[in-house]
Amino acid sequence: QVQLVESGGGSVQAGGSLRLSCAASGANTYCLAWFRQAPGKEREWVAYINKYGKDTEYTRAVEGRFTISRDNARSTMYLQMNSLKPEDAAMYFCAADPSGSGAICARNINYYALWGQGTQVTVSS
Repeated sequence: QVQLVESGGGSVQAGGSLRLSCAASGANTYCLAWFRQAPGKEREWVAYINKYGKDTEYTRAVEGRFTISRDNARSTMYLQMNSLKPEDAAMYFCAADPSGSGAICARNINYYALWGQGTQVTVSS
């Protein structure tokens, strides 16, 4: 049974860094992704990583600032967030795609059937 539990959120000033973690038990063969949702906005895809940890992709808004990674030995996924901006403030969710082989991942939220409860990131200017 897959269980996803996020941690690491908090409050930082603009320009600061945070590292989010997602304990993803039972999900080592799945694509994993980070999504975020700001108040009044739709949940949006941030980044994904395939089961091997080799294929990653980012939404343009975070490219060059965020790094997604995973450690399958620890069944954990990470999101290192640097140079944070106020517009990065949101609830961040980790998600798993149980369909497919886990080698090729999707940006489309509809593929991600398994979700964590979220961790809040606040960025002050």
